[in-house]
Amino acid sequence: MSLYCGITRRRKSFWCCRLLSTYVTKTRYLFELKEDDDACKKAQQTGAFYLFHNLAPLLQKSERQYLAPQHSLLELERLLGKFGQDMQTIEDSVLIGCSEQQEAWFALDLGLNSSSSINASLQKPEMETELKGSFIGLRKALFQLNVKDASLLSTAQALLRWHDAHQFCSRSGQPTKKNVAGSKRVCPSNKIIYYPQMTPVVITLVSDGTQCLLARQSSFPKGMYSALAGFCDIGESLEEAVRREVAEEVGLEVERLQYSASQHWPFPNGALMIACHATVRPGQTEIQVNLRELEAAAWFSRDEVATALRKDNPYYQQQNGAFPFWLPPKSAIAHQLIKEWVEKPTCSILPA
Repeated sequence: MSLYCGITRRRKSFWCCRLLSTYVTKTRYLFELKEDDDACKKAQQTGAFYLFHNLAPLLQKSERQYLAPQHSLLELERLLGKFGQDMQTIEDSVLIGCSEQQEAWFALDLGLNSSSSINASLQKPEMETELKGSFIGLRKALFQLNVKDASLLSTAQALLRWHDAHQFCSRSGQPTKKNVAGSKRVCPSNKIIYYPQMTPVVITLVSDGTQCLLARQSSFPKGMYSALAGFCDIGESLEEAVRREVAEEVGLEVERLQYSASQHWPFPNGALMIACHATVRPGQTEIQVNLRELEAAAWFSRDEVATALRKDNPYYQQQNGAFPFWLPPKSAIAHQLIKEWVEKPTCSILPA
């Protein structure tokens, strides 16, 4: 028995080491591509490209899901040639990841760097026909993508948008130059280096122990409620941002809070969503909605929330014209935060 247990432990250790080794190898390879322009150019020769047009990814519909097709450099060369563009366009691509076999993945926007928006819009239908797909807004398609494609396309869109918005140096006004991977831009005149950045956003599920507080903005789909969210201000800690946002939006004072998880979110300009649970005292639950921030906010019981989580197709109109209460899709961190509260009652009773 002891021999068997020893073998089992060694097997577990072996697989853990192998998994770690694969991750480290990928990470080091991506680091090399970001730092070495020649290595990145070489990786493009055998890499795969995801295509965009004015920040909308090229997608193909497959039953209830969207698929993101990949294109080789040779296929891309043929496409660009057909539309009168040379291979210099490839210089606008950005590195977004790689496979375990070190096949590098890149994203390229065929619309952002066109000479004029009119020409770009004329080419778009022709490109869609040629590529047998459609350029679809990521916000519309995000929740109909598999996990891998959703992550890659979110990263790609955020990087492409950042590069489009940072083509000039804020100090000298001169054009900046990106490296091959797109991991930075440099001003040739003063050597200032600009790195892509994300904006930190706190998203907080407030509870009084038995209920959770959910809110909605006027821009939300009808009937959808979510956790409170807001940008971190300069100089704030995570804890201070959570307390301020809750006080600003619903007029409640947070007693305790606990970090849960984080998620990159590509909208509006690339954000790091930092999810937290927070509690208020049971006797201090009167909501004062800040109508400049929210359309509505309310307390919901665990049963109400659990029922909403089970809905497969929540977006439908009832006979009386109203829309049912529903929650963000499964791949959104708000959904995971709410689900965690329902499944783990201890989230409502945080340590002092």
